Amino acid sequence: MNTKSNLFKKSSFLVTLVLIILSYAPQSSRAQNTTTKNIVLVHGAFADGSGWKAVYEILTAKGYHVSIVQNPLTSLQNDIDATNSVINQQQGQVVLVGHSWGGTVITEAGVNPKVASLVYVAAFAPDRGETTGQWVAAAPPSPDAGFTAPDQFGFIYYDRSKFHGGFAADLRESEAAWMNATQVPIVGKCFETPIQEVAWKRKPSFAIVATNDKSLHPKTQREMYKRADAKITEIKGSHVIFISQPEAVAKVIMAAANIH
Repeated sequence: MNTKSNLFKKSSFLVTLVLIILSYAPQSSRAQNTTTKNIVLVHGAFADGSGWKAVYEILTAKGYHVSIVQNPLTSLQNDIDATNSVINQQQGQVVLVGHSWGGTVITEAGVNPKVASLVYVAAFAPDRGETTGQWVAAAPPSPDAGFTAPDQFGFIYYDRSKFHGGFAADLRESEAAWMNATQVPIVGKCFETPIQEVAWKRKPSFAIVATNDKSLHPKTQREMYKRADAKITEIKGSHVIFISQPEAVAKVIMAAANIH
C-alpha cells in the first residue's frame, strides 16, 4: 500500500513538473517574439538604398531582419507600391523607417496592417492633403542647399556644387563626392503629390532631428514631428545622419522595435 502511495506521489509530482515547464514555454516564446522585428528601411531623394549599409549591419548583428527598399523616385504612388511590396514579403510585424522623402513615403505606406511603428529620420511627415513641396517651401532657406529645376524629362537633381555642404557636410569629401556622382534624381511631380493616408495618426512614431541639417531645416522637422506626436531624438549631424551617425540612428530604430 505504501509502495503504491509513493508511486502515485511521484507520478503526481512529475505531472506537475511537466505542466509547470510547459506553462513557461509559450510565455518565453511570446516574450521572444515581442523583441524580434522586421525592419524595412526606405531611402529618400537623390540617393538609393545603399546608404543604409551601416545601419543594416548594426541591426542585423543585433538579430533583426532588415530589408531595404529601392524607391524608383518616379512618383509617390510608385514609391509607396515599392515599399508595400517589401513590407508584404515580411513574416510578421514591421518597423518602417524613412529618410527625407522616404518619410513622405512611409506616411502613406505605413497604413499597411503589417506596420507596427514608424521611424522618421530627418524626414518629411506630411498630413492628409499636404505635399512634400509645401514643407520644402515652408522651411527657412539655406544658402548651402539647393535643387535644380526639372529637366526635359521632369527629373530634379540636388545642386552638385552644393551637395557636400548641403546634403552630407559631416562625411569625408571623397564619400560625399561619390554620393554626388551617383545621386538618383527624383521626378519633380513627386513633391507636388498630396498625401491621402496618414499612418502616424494610427501608429506609434519615432523621429530623429538632424540638428545640423541644411537640406531640411531642424525647425521644420520638429514642427512636423510634434504634430505627429512622435517620440523625438535629436542627433548632431547632417541630412544624411543615418550615414554619419549609424549607431545613434540604429538605437532609435531598436527602441521603436521594442515598444510592443
